[in-house]
Amino acid sequence: MAASMTTNDDLEDFSAYAHLSEEQLLQLAIERSLADTNLTPRQNRQVNAHTQSCMPCNPNSANPPSENRCEKIDRNVHNHIFSKDQEKVIAWTRHNGHLRVTVETVNDLDPFLSAIWRGDAKALRDLIHFKPKNLDEPNKEGWLPLHESAYYGHVDCIKILLKAKPDSINKQTNKSQTPLMLAVNHKHVSGVKHLLEEGADPNLANHQLETPLYKACEKANEEIVELLLRFGASPTKACVQGGTPLHEAVRNKNVKICKMLIQAGAKLRARNVYGIDAVFTAAQCNAFEVLNYLIYKGGNVNTQANDDATALFEASKNGHVEVVEALLSKRADVNKANKTGLLPIHIAAKNGHDSIVAMLIPKTNMVKVRRSGISPLHLAAERNRDDVLEILIEAGYDVNTKLSDDWSKMYEDRRSTALYSAVINRNTEAADMLLEAGADTNLDIFNPLLVAVRKASMEMVTLLVKHGANVNALLPTHPTSFPAALVFCMRYKAMMKYLLDNGCDALSCFKCQYGSNPHPIKPRRNGRETMYFLNDEPSECCVEFCELISTPSVRGWAGPIIDTLLDYVGHVKVCSRITEILDSNKDWAYIKERSVLPCTLMHLCRLKIRQRLGIHRLWKINGLPLPGRLLKFLIYERESFEDIL
Repeated sequence: MAASMTTNDDLEDFSAYAHLSEEQLLQLAIERSLADTNLTPRQNRQVNAHTQSCMPCNPNSANPPSENRCEKIDRNVHNHIFSKDQEKVIAWTRHNGHLRVTVETVNDLDPFLSAIWRGDAKALRDLIHFKPKNLDEPNKEGWLPLHESAYYGHVDCIKILLKAKPDSINKQTNKSQTPLMLAVNHKHVSGVKHLLEEGADPNLANHQLETPLYKACEKANEEIVELLLRFGASPTKACVQGGTPLHEAVRNKNVKICKMLIQAGAKLRARNVYGIDAVFTAAQCNAFEVLNYLIYKGGNVNTQANDDATALFEASKNGHVEVVEALLSKRADVNKANKTGLLPIHIAAKNGHDSIVAMLIPKTNMVKVRRSGISPLHLAAERNRDDVLEILIEAGYDVNTKLSDDWSKMYEDRRSTALYSAVINRNTEAADMLLEAGADTNLDIFNPLLVAVRKASMEMVTLLVKHGANVNALLPTHPTSFPAALVFCMRYKAMMKYLLDNGCDALSCFKCQYGSNPHPIKPRRNGRETMYFLNDEPSECCVEFCELISTPSVRGWAGPIIDTLLDYVGHVKVCSRITEILDSNKDWAYIKERSVLPCTLMHLCRLKIRQRLGIHRLWKINGLPLPGRLLKFLIYERESFEDIL
């Protein structure tokens, strides 16, 4: 049986498969089993009653089945191919990932059903005449023979069954499906026409309260819609979700059916359970022509759903450019927000619809945007919508606008700026655009530079530092006595050196409240031997540098780290814990010696010059009127006095 078996022409010739091998037949079965089949409940039951499969015995199994054991399959996929002479059928099923193929004879099935499935009106008439059958007796699913005939659209069979049992015309299945509903659902125009002419009620709905007209609109069948309306189908009846036939016609972008429904009395402003009317549906589905017609007939251009989203908001969200243009031309309000406070420009920016954003910018009220507590820039940066970001920046949107407290609290990191989102996404292009437009690098609670350092993005770190990022920023939730950036780059010497070159405070790393006295052992939370203070709840105590490098995860790198830091400080006195760490590795003896020896005058001069310049002017060192080699020494490209001489 092919997909729907609506006419005899759809039946496939079994002889065409006679030459196929078992493997080829199985392949055919696989292809057909993946197709969407439309077996009726009665047909499923009949096939289940006649198709069995012998499960192969596994000799290696611990509990092999008994010999000749036959097991009936609980099928979840069924399909058939009828022979041209309608006497044989290839049947297959899929069960637990395995396919079973069998060849049946139609005569083994119920003769009434066999005649109906084949559309054999003569055989059906003879059966009714010579083998009286209770045609009012439904099967387990509530199907009568008339339902079967309507399902397949065999008009001659429908006529015979109606003549034998005219009062069955409006009988409903367990799912409240009438013969008319089944015929409509499978687009059997002639069957629908005959049932209506014989008195079928066009307004009897199924268990979902869907009427035949609703189904016809869902299937976009203009001929059946016209028939149903002519025979009195109501265009206003809604299904359990509140959807009307007009909603379905709009969803299918069928202007002709929409016109028929409205002329028949369909209500333009009828809403489903989500508060969505026909105009909103048209905007949602990009039904441009339908939208224009509905607005022409009086549809509300500013219609809103239950969440207060407008048709314009929905079209902007989905990127329906023509629909947005149409709504704007009809003076749709671009400043109506949904319940979350978002405007159409917000959602268009979030979803990257740059052309729509460009259309909305001139009409969007900036005061409304500010009141929303979030800028389209935030959403564009968060979603890496670089084209949108560029358009908004060029239009004058403030790159330093901060999220409102309510919006900021929705993010675990309490971000505030669009720049923060660009940094956390490692989007250097977006960050560069924002920075060039004047974005402040130090507005967020958690400094974006710390995020870039933790993500080990040297390119982003360089970009932020060049635009004034605070290299000595601290973590507000986990206070340290030294710059927090150093916490995240202990194993990344190049990044640590870059931060130190640009003013990161190395001296603070050697300040310790205990000095040469013994250090108390502080318990580690949850028994973790990691940088526990980074992810825990805010701590009242301030973590010192010597505590950090003494943790097992960092201790192995402590020597080279201290050696690097000594390049950026003058005379220091290391505490007892650092001394203990340096003593623990004989290869670090030179570092300990370096920490106690006096600094060279050249080194002290370098530090003094850099100090007088200040953090924010260190990048101007190359502009000083000094010899090239001396300049290199000042920026740590030359490490010794001998190199300069």
